[in-house]
Amino acid sequence: MTSTTAISLTGLGKSFGDQHVLAGIDLDIARGSVFSLLGPNGAGKTTMVRILATLTAPDTGTIHVAGHDVVRDPDRVRAAIGVTGQYAALDKVLTGTENLHMVGRLLHLGRSEMRRRTTELLERFDIVAAANRPASTYSGGMRRRLDLAMSLMSRPEVVFLDEPTTGLDPRSRRELWQVIRELVGDGVTVFLTTQYLEEADQLADRIAVLHDGRIVADGTPAELKQLTPGGHILFRFADRADLAAAARATGSPATDPDDLTLQIPSDGHVTHLKHLLDEFAGSNITVEQLSVHTPDLDDVFFALTSHPAEPVPAAS
Repeated sequence: MTSTTAISLTGLGKSFGDQHVLAGIDLDIARGSVFSLLGPNGAGKTTMVRILATLTAPDTGTIHVAGHDVVRDPDRVRAAIGVTGQYAALDKVLTGTENLHMVGRLLHLGRSEMRRRTTELLERFDIVAAANRPASTYSGGMRRRLDLAMSLMSRPEVVFLDEPTTGLDPRSRRELWQVIRELVGDGVTVFLTTQYLEEADQLADRIAVLHDGRIVADGTPAELKQLTPGGHILFRFADRADLAAAARATGSPATDPDDLTLQIPSDGHVTHLKHLLDEFAGSNITVEQLSVHTPDLDDVFFALTSHPAEPVPAAS
């Protein structure tokens, strides 16, 4: 651990019977950043979150969160973190204010501090108007905001968000994204698991892909996109004569005569696009439409998880 590291994992392993869920995971996550963990269903994302949050014991490895060992000093880890799971863990009978007060009492906050913190969080998460209504009357987005507010009562250094926007409509999802950005702006470290690749692309400073118990890719969103080929420019022409002329000019056989389209491999750089357009113009070839496709996280995800990862060696 260093002063700039919020979470450190070395050799994290976890098995359930003969199933290796996590096999030798090494990670270092910077303070004040958003780290996103992607992976197929059953890849072990929630298991990793539970281990980091001291809810499940690891089989092997050294794990530190906020400078504390999750096995040797779990109480200090719990005091430094907030956790929001896939489903809102609030009491629907209680009001928003009462839910926050309940958490404050569990944290043994003083009465004045509990009330002050409740007021701050109700305002921050735009729940003031509904603060005295039962949570059962809240929309899905409001419940998620209240759930996240409850996890922040202790002013945690690290917040674990395990698929926090599952089931939310697009507007509520984007509202929660803004809240997450504000948390990071305040210096909080966010560990995010999500099924929405756009969400990771929008929020994460760094992304790791978990597959078959191993980290199969780790880097910034831009770095991960560079791992996957498939970028291209798709041109549509006025007629088959122009299509054939364009294919001859570029030496590309990737044509669709029915759609009058030509697909040319490209990294999407403006220089390459300009070169192609100049070449077509010089040959009096009329381009009616064009679109540029660069690999996105969907492409990366499918490429990395469509085949088995390296096999996990048997325990000696």
